[in-house]
Amino acid sequence: MNQILYIDTQRLELLPCSLEVAQATIDRDKTLLEKLLTAYVPDDWYETEVQDFLPKYISMLKTDPSQLGYGVWLMIRTDDSTLLGDLGFGGKPQAVDTLEVGYEVLTPYRNQGYATEAVEALVNFAFTQLEAERIIAHTPEDNIGSIRVVEKLGMQNVETVTVSDLPGVNVFKWELVK
Repeated sequence: MNQILYIDTQRLELLPCSLEVAQATIDRDKTLLEKLLTAYVPDDWYETEVQDFLPKYISMLKTDPSQLGYGVWLMIRTDDSTLLGDLGFGGKPQAVDTLEVGYEVLTPYRNQGYATEAVEALVNFAFTQLEAERIIAHTPEDNIGSIRVVEKLGMQNVETVTVSDLPGVNVFKWELVK
């Protein structure tokens, strides 16, 4: 990747989560994290789903620094420099030219269009800079907000998948082709 790793949208800055930022998050070193991001970090950031992925992400970056940009990105609201969520991919594509996108917005900032704005920008980045040809996403069938995000991006629901370790829980698989 030769491009600059930074995405600017109307209301957000999207920054790839560096090894140093990921480690500060795992260590719950809020002072260092805020200094690194030059942004306010709400306390509920430490309760997000991405926290479970960060140890794996740290290992990915240590093994292969070129994974930066293919992993976690942070959403920072520009008007007040507040971290309000995360999004990203699970790493470099395993299948040819296909990336899976995920996203999460902290509860106080939901239903304000931030996820749609951020995911749309990251998908465009993936198609233009990461040479992705296909983006997939999975949403729980009962997560209306998440479903709306992928629908607004023009993603198509291609199948329903049962979560193997959670009987009775289904997710929709979505796809967007370049």
